[in-house]
Parts: sequence; structure tokens; C-alpha cells
Amino acid sequence: MMRSLFSGVAGLKTHQTRMDVIGNNIANVNTTAYKAQTMVFSDLLYQQTQAATGANAATGRGGTNPRQIGLGSKTAAISTAITRQGSAQSTNNPFDIMITGESFFIVNNGTQNFFTRDGAFTIDGAGNLVMASTGYKVMGWQVDPATGDIRPDVVSALQVMNKDNLTVGAESTTRAYASGILDKNDTNVHSPAGRSITLAFNDNLGYTYTAKLSIHSDGAEGKYRVRLDDIIDEDKVSLVKKYGLENINQIASFGGNSTDISTMVYSPADNAKVENGNGTTDNVFSVTFPISEVLDIGSNALLKAAGDKNIKLKTPADGAATVVDGTTTYKVNTSLTLSKNDLEGDPYNLIYYDGAYWTKDTNAPADATPDKKVSKKLNPTDVAAWGDALKSMKGLENVKLNTINVGADGSVTLDIDAECKALTVATRKGDNFESTYTDEKDILKYVYNVEDKDGTTYTLDYVGPDGRAQITATTIKTGFPLEYDTDNGKFLYIGTQGSKSATMTFNPTASTLTGDTISLTHFSNIDIDFSASTMLGNGKVSTIGLDPGAGDEANTGAGRKYGELIGIEVGQDGKITASYDNGISKLLGQIAVANFANASGLAKAGNNLYSATSNSGEFDGTGSDITADGGSMESGVLEMSNVDLSAEFTEMITTQRGFQANSRIITTSDSLLEELVNLKR
Repeated sequence: MMRSLFSGVAGLKTHQTRMDVIGNNIANVNTTAYKAQTMVFSDLLYQQTQAATGANAATGRGGTNPRQIGLGSKTAAISTAITRQGSAQSTNNPFDIMITGESFFIVNNGTQNFFTRDGAFTIDGAGNLVMASTGYKVMGWQVDPATGDIRPDVVSALQVMNKDNLTVGAESTTRAYASGILDKNDTNVHSPAGRSITLAFNDNLGYTYTAKLSIHSDGAEGKYRVRLDDIIDEDKVSLVKKYGLENINQIASFGGNSTDISTMVYSPADNAKVENGNGTTDNVFSVTFPISEVLDIGSNALLKAAGDKNIKLKTPADGAATVVDGTTTYKVNTSLTLSKNDLEGDPYNLIYYDGAYWTKDTNAPADATPDKKVSKKLNPTDVAAWGDALKSMKGLENVKLNTINVGADGSVTLDIDAECKALTVATRKGDNFESTYTDEKDILKYVYNVEDKDGTTYTLDYVGPDGRAQITATTIKTGFPLEYDTDNGKFLYIGTQGSKSATMTFNPTASTLTGDTISLTHFSNIDIDFSASTMLGNGKVSTIGLDPGAGDEANTGAGRKYGELIGIEVGQDGKITASYDNGISKLLGQIAVANFANASGLAKAGNNLYSATSNSGEFDGTGSDITADGGSMESGVLEMSNVDLSAEFTEMITTQRGFQANSRIITTSDSLLEELVNLKR
């Protein structure tokens, strides 16, 4: 038989194989992440009819080449264009993921790891991230529960929708930070109420509260005190009122108390002269603060003056106070400031409307708008009208208004002359204080203990026979000291030297006024960092404020309320993050990838899967972060097939011509054999 017949047959088989490869490529033109294959030929075997000979120098004969007859072609290799990126196809499905680069997803069928570029994933009934086509589990790294970060380890299945990830529990606030500017010329800082700042925080049950703190000037430039004033709940109700407590310190504290003590001596010439009922003045002792309004004159012996010092007389702790009421008339001349709240309440009941005060229309219904409730406008120059409106000032008689000034905030400053019928004589056991008086000219008015609204208590130590008196002023300062550098405005410390933070400390329990005990263990202590704040000029406006958390990337210690899962997204680094309706994000895991030294050496395993071979390199079991070699993952996108139809059709044409030519070898050889057979005829 002729060798050419077998060469033709070998050529036909090889071209048929090439056509099979082309057909497979075209069939998978729309297969997700399919990688096109190419085939190359090589010659098969050769039959040598004469060996090569070398030149013979002795005979002078030259060498000859070998004589070889080929026996056809064979498939040399079928290569996969595995590193050539396919085009991107947008799907808007967050679990459709495309790899950019040369890495592979790792999936597992329960017994064996496979590798794929097909990122069409979904969530199965058990909450696992799986291949949509096969159900094979996508492998990756889990979150370290101790740190909350990804822990690279032997890959395992990513169960992103397990019951622990469907919700996120409440967490109490443990850290906060202050930021912004504290302007030293801010009038609020120097006011009795201080510069108010608030902090929204959570307890460990997820309830939200607001701590109201205030910053107060501490008497010297750059020195302040920060104290806790109140805590209110989500219904805007103070916890002091809600639980029936005496003060906020029963719930929490922000700094302790410090005591400043100073001594003042007043001589009769320095003391105020009080005009008695006979029109003469006596060298009587009185505290030289402006008297503005006398309240609650009676058996409890409280003399309270509302104004810039808010003075009140306390009953001695170890002795009773004797009150003589209405026997002596004292004339007072003072400057009295009433707030908008004072004037709109009892006993004045005025209405502040359109920048002015009005008397109330008693016939107006309770639900009428302010413009329908007003009756007569009180002009500041109309002293008589104001006098009628304010004639019922508690504790004062024969009130005469001299001047009136209405402030922009609705406060009203009055210069008044009035009479006050109140004489308070305090007695104390075990001392030489005069406890009675003989006649009106010899009145000695003892002030035992007075306290202003800034917390300073003035105690009368003694009154000498010449009328000279000594007073000890004791100031209790609450809260943490806060200090800034007066040269550059930078934060120095809060609480103690060198400390950048101070702690709001909650008590474990509190006792109500009725004797009940309430638990406060659902609160956690909050460490507040003030180092980011500064003392700078800002047009007399402070911007300092408080925010929950540490202010770092994760905002550690911010606290949170209970939240439910609302979405999952996959980042470019393969990290899977869950979003919850309380604004919290939680890391669920990371999709790991596999890289091979020779990716073309992977064996196709069907279903868009590959398996490792000895020529691709073995998978180490751990995988790698896709960003390590510059790759990335794109969510909502799938990689398309990289088959080039134009190239495939061209290859098809050349393959068809090759097959046709090889078939001609067989028919021609057959004709030759036929002629050979015909020789016998």
C-alpha cells in the first residue's frame, strides 16, 4: 500500500481535531468567562530510506543527506488563552463578580477544590455563597472574632447569610471625642449656664440618650471646667425627673469637686447701709450683692434674690432660725433683671410678641395665636404701664420703676425703688451671736449662710463690736478642669496633667426620693477625648462639640442600636460587607483567589471549572488577596467569553482547505493504485 494514503488519513484526522476545537470555541462564544483554545500541528513520523553520509577525504567523495519519507501530521498542542481577559458584561447583580487580572476563584464541591473565572454567584438556602450553575461553594477567609479583621488561613466556605449576620446587636457607647474651637471670648463660656455641648450615646440595650454637658470659664485665661448637667432620654425627659432623683450625680459624674476658700473682711464703712423704718441708717451687716427679688418669705426662712448672684439664706444646720416678718420696712434700690420666662409666667403673665411685651387679653381663647392673645403693648418709655404690670412682684411693696431696658433676648432690666418688710435673725447654738434685738436702731442683721448660683457659699464667721465682719467664701467647683496653651491655643490636658481624655462614670444603682433602687448597669462608662479641640478666636462663637466613637476609621466605641440586614456588597479586594438599618457596616469575610505559575497548565474540568495539574503548579490551600498582584474584583459585572469569531471563522476556512487537500491525497493515491491493478489486464 502507498504511504501517501496513510499520510492523507493522518492529515484528515488532524484537521478534524482542529475543527473540533474551533467548533467548541464557537459553541462557547457566549459562555461566561470561557477561554478560547487553539491547536497547532506537527509532522508525525518519517521512514528513512537512506542514511546520511559524511564526506570522505581519502576518496574525495562528498557527503549525502538522509532520505526520509514523512507519514503525515499530528496534533502538537491544544493551548488555552487563559490569561486573555474577556469583555465585561454588566448585570447589576451584586453577586455577579468579575476578576480583573490572572487570578481564579476557588470553589469546592464538598470533596475537592476547583478553580474558575465564572463569577456568577448566588446565595443558597443555607446562606452560602455558591456558583449559580453548579452550587459549588465559594471559598475564602473568615473574620477573626477577636479583632474583627480578616484572618488569612486555609480557605473555607463563605456563609455570608447565616443567622449571626442577619442582625447586629446593640452596643453601648464607650468612647467619644471633642472637636472644634472654644473661643475664649464666647459670652456663653462666661455665663452661669456655660457653653452647652451635647453627646448622643447608646446603652447596651440600644436605647439612645443625650448627655448635656457645659464648659465654664475657671477664672483664668485658657482654664475651663467641663461638667455634666443632665442626661435626657429619647422622649426628651430628664433621667433625674424620670427616675425621681435629686440630681444627675446620682446617675453619672464627670469629674469631682474641688474647693476654693477665701476670707473677706467688711468694715461698717464698707458694708451696705440699710435704712430702717425711722429714716435713719444703722451699721448693720449685709452681704453686698444686688438684691433683685425676694421670694418665699416665711417659716422656712429663705431669702432668695433672683439676679446675677441668686442669693439665698439657708437655715443653720445646728440651730433654728427665727423669722420676724413685717415689723420693719427696709428700702431697697436695685437693678433687677427678669428673663422672658419670668415675665411670661406667674405672677406677671405678659406676652413677648413681635420684639415687645404686651399685657394678656383675658378674653382670648387658650389656643389662640400670639397675635390674638395680646391686649396692650408695653412701651419701654411708658414706666407707668410697666409699673401696673409688675406691681405684684413677690416680697416687694411700693415698687417704683425708674428705667426700663428690653434686651434682644426678651430679658428686661429694671432699675427700681421698693420696700421690703422682712427681717431675718439667725441663731446658732454654742456661739455668742446676738439672737435678739432691743429696738429698731440697734438691729444687727445676721446672715448665717448665703449661696450664690455659681456654687459659692458665704459664711459669716464673726461680727466684732465695731461692726467689722469676716466672711469665708467657699467655692465648690464641679467637673473636670480643661486647659489650653494661651500662646498657641493647643489643647494641654483635661482632668489631670498629661491626660487627653476624661471619663463619664455611671453609678451601678441610684436611690429614688421614694426609697426605691434603680439599676443603671445598662450604661457603660464613656471616655471622652478632648485633644482634637482648640482655643482660637472665632468671632466670639465656639464650635466645640462632642461625637460618639474614637474618631478613627472604624469609629471604635461609638455604640449602636439593634440593626437588621439591608444589603451586602463585595469590594474590589473581595471583602464582603453587610449594611444594617442602624447605619452599621460589618465585615463578613473575604473571597480568596488562587494564582498559578502556569495557568495554561490547568486542566478543564467542565462547567467552567479548572483543576490543578503538575504543570500548572499546586494550590497551596490558603490562596491570596487579589490586590496582592494588582488585580481586583468588580461587583455587578461578569467576564464574557474571549472567543474571537473573526479569528475562528478564518481558522475554519484554512482548516476546511487543509481537510480538502488531504482528501485529495487519498483519492489520487487510490487512482495510482487503480492504474497499478489495471497493469494485469
